Amino acid sequence: MTAVFRVGLIRLCSRNTPAALPVAVAQQQQRFISGKTMRGGPLVMPHKPYPYKEKEYGVFQAMFDKTTKRLNENSKIICVEGPIAAGKSKFAKELADELEMLYVPEANMDMFYVNSYGYDLRQLDPKLPESCRSFDVVNFCKEPNHRLTPTFQILMYQLRFEQYVDALAHLLSTGQGVVLDRSCYSDFVFLETMYKHGYVSKAARSVYYEIRGNTLTELLKPHLVIYLDLPVDAVKQRIKARNNDYEVKSPVFTDAYLKDMENTYKQQYLKDIATHAELLIYDWTAGGETEVVVEDIERIDFENFDNDPTEKKMKDWRFHNEGEWSEARIQYTCGKPDLMNYFNVPRFDVPELLRDPDSGKKWRDIWFNAPGMKYRPGYNEDMGDTGLLSKAKYNMADNKI
Repeated sequence: MTAVFRVGLIRLCSRNTPAALPVAVAQQQQRFISGKTMRGGPLVMPHKPYPYKEKEYGVFQAMFDKTTKRLNENSKIICVEGPIAAGKSKFAKELADELEMLYVPEANMDMFYVNSYGYDLRQLDPKLPESCRSFDVVNFCKEPNHRLTPTFQILMYQLRFEQYVDALAHLLSTGQGVVLDRSCYSDFVFLETMYKHGYVSKAARSVYYEIRGNTLTELLKPHLVIYLDLPVDAVKQRIKARNNDYEVKSPVFTDAYLKDMENTYKQQYLKDIATHAELLIYDWTAGGETEVVVEDIERIDFENFDNDPTEKKMKDWRFHNEGEWSEARIQYTCGKPDLMNYFNVPRFDVPELLRDPDSGKKWRDIWFNAPGMKYRPGYNEDMGDTGLLSKAKYNMADNKI
């Protein structure tokens, strides 16, 4: 009921604003992305970014701080995809720099295990039952058949989903575009490859897709996906060249595993995402030039399909009035905990995803008594936090479940 009231109030307050007209909003989502080389200088932002990490953005703020006023031609979400060791991170950083967008590195389990005080919770493993210990990409590469493999991949999806929510919050609050190194939309490629090679059971796979179905529909799909393509032989050479011991000696990265990953990427993910976003594919076997990719991006007309209401491309971004833009912005900022709650899927038929009561209690007693884990970030006196009695609000950047 509260959500209905909120939506109604936002739309009522935005009815008489100029941005309520579809044409005015369309002008905010401008057609062509431009790099700073083509512009001959930095992108001029006429309005200051909203400090969404420090200040709440709700119904009251939406009445006075409009969303569309900050949007410009570079207010876009770009996802960089490709096989392992393709060079995505280096390319994504260079692309973000040229387009003056925020670069978001690939999600990893450090985001889950290292708390805001820098304490690595993996240090607790010797005290924890085996079913409650940490499990990250290093563990997976060494022991892909471990019972915690499906939990690891579900957590990876959750971290990528959270990253994407934060990216949307950033774009709608500041107007700055975002370049992500992989995203939650492509995460299923890893899950499917694990499943095909017997590392994830059919039951655990069904839980993953149930969670995915609950969550992905709440997001706005990316404007552009860039896929850096490498053949399997080149991927293996790159893995060997970067010389991570756990990757080089891993039983996981066989020709069959890497080929199945490539096929899932191309036959499922790219085929589907191309119906919603613009797609650029490059042969990255010998590397490539970011400048060439930028020139190709600058030629894309992102409003080419706006006149056809049945067209799926960019459909998620066709808001008809200021109120709808504000609703989305509220959802991805102060509404983030509600989105993360969609991961709570009560499935008790998958043993590898469950903990027995005694193990769960022991984990909770140890985990939430670790340094920096007793209270919300900023409220742990034992970690040096001060002024606890005078604090009335928490940092919106810590808006997590």
